[in-house]
Parts: sequence; structure tokens; C-alpha cells
Amino acid sequence: MRLLIKFSLLLILVLGAGLSVAAYLSHQFLQRNAREQVIQQARIMMETTLSIRDYTSKQLKPLLITHQMHVAQFLPQSVPAYSASEMFKYLRAAYPAYTYKEASLNPTNLRARAVDWENDIINAFRNFPDKKEVIGERDTPEGRALYLARPIKVSPACLECHSVPQKAPIAMIRTYGRNNGFGWKEGEVIAAQIVSVPMAVPVEIADKAFRNLVLFLAVVGVAVLVIVNIGLSLIVIRPVTQMSQMADEISKGNLNVAELPVSGGDEISTLGKSFNRMYVSLAKAIRLLENES
Repeated sequence: MRLLIKFSLLLILVLGAGLSVAAYLSHQFLQRNAREQVIQQARIMMETTLSIRDYTSKQLKPLLITHQMHVAQFLPQSVPAYSASEMFKYLRAAYPAYTYKEASLNPTNLRARAVDWENDIINAFRNFPDKKEVIGERDTPEGRALYLARPIKVSPACLECHSVPQKAPIAMIRTYGRNNGFGWKEGEVIAAQIVSVPMAVPVEIADKAFRNLVLFLAVVGVAVLVIVNIGLSLIVIRPVTQMSQMADEISKGNLNVAELPVSGGDEISTLGKSFNRMYVSLAKAIRLLENES
């Protein structure tokens, strides 16, 4: 087997092992990074809904309540939770995989009633008042899902409609009845904001980045292999081949071959100089013997 082929096989083995380890570690890192990226997007969406809630509560609600009194009809647009949920529907046009819900233990609108796993999250916030955020995963019929949740506490403004039915707007009672959404107490956790996204989203992000990384590593590996092979050919293989050819000619009795061109001070150059000295000494000795005979 030629020396260059042996070097190439050894280099392929070393590069392959190194790139495999790098690819494995990179895949783990990209998975974690993609998950954190999705969570950060969920946090931004959560902050957006909070801003919409504040805007509705401070600016829209006073205007809509006045209008509501004139038309004697309840306008859900005056409810911060409704505005946040409706805004998120428009946001899903750009982020269709994300879902948002303000799950409540005792909502006025029953579409916001918490289901089992949402109840667990709300109760976790109620049991641990200092907890500000919950991040977790759960199984769904569509697959594994990642969720981000934050608590919603009852504020004095909430009690204007949710303390007792007698204090609630008549239009709201007509729309939703007197059986749900009352008895709230200031400061208690009554609901949770929950943003959910399928785990397929961060997995897809990580896989796409991993494919690009593997392609880049493969290109770099091939480039390194080619460059190293060229370097070995110029620095090692060619001088050794020349020495081999020269030694072959000398072994056949040809003493008129030219000395090896040698420059530099590395090991190959030193070997070439030594080979030239040996050749000159051997030629002189053979000629001396021929003259004596």
C-alpha cells in the first residue's frame, strides 16, 4: 500500500472520529439552544399579551363601558382576557404552531375553564405564591408539547365584575349568567396564562441547524484532507520517492545520477543531505576499487 494512501486512511479515521464527537456534542447543544429559543419566543408573546391586557384595561375599557351602558349590550372587547386571546389569534398567522389560553378555575366565559393539566399548573401557583413561571412538557394527541405558564392574580379592577353578581354589569349577567366567574378574592391566583407549542418546532429548528453544521463540517473535513494530502506529497512523499528512485539506480550500478536537490533544515532535508553524502562516499569508494583493480 502506498505511503500517501496510508496517511490518507489514518487522517480519515482521525478526522471522522473527531467530527463524529463534534457532531454529537453540537446536536445536543443545538437541541438545548432551540428549546430555549422557542421558550424565549413564548416569553415575548406572553409580554405582548400582558401589554394588550394593560391597554384594554386602562384605555379601551372606560370607553367601551360608557358605550355599553347606552346600547345595553355586553361588549367582550372591554375584558382584558378577551382582548389578549383575540390578539393572539392574529399573532398565530405568523406563529401558527403556538397556542395561547388564559385558563381559569372559575371563569365567566366557560371557554376559558381550565382542564386537568391546566388546573395542576394553577394550583402550583396557588400553593407556591413566589413562583413566577412554570416551564414543562406534556403529552398530547398530536405529540409532545412544550408550555410556558405565568399566574394571573385578582386585582381590585377585577372585583368590579367578579366579586358578587349584584355588582357585575347587567349586560354581562345577561350574556354569561350568574353562576360562573364570581367569588374572586383580591390577590388570589385565579388563572394562568399558558403558551403551548409542539416539541416538533424546536426539534425541527435544531435538526435544520444540525444539517447545516454537518454539511459545513463535511466540507471542512474534505478540504483539510485535500490540503494535508497535497502538503504530504510535496514535503514528504516526493522527496522520499526521489530518494527511492536514486537508491534503485545506484543499486543497479549507475553512479552518474544527480544528487538530490535539498533545501531547508527539517528532518526530510537532513535525510536528503545525509543520503547525498552517502551516495558521494559510495561512488568514490567504488571508483577507487575499480582503479586499483
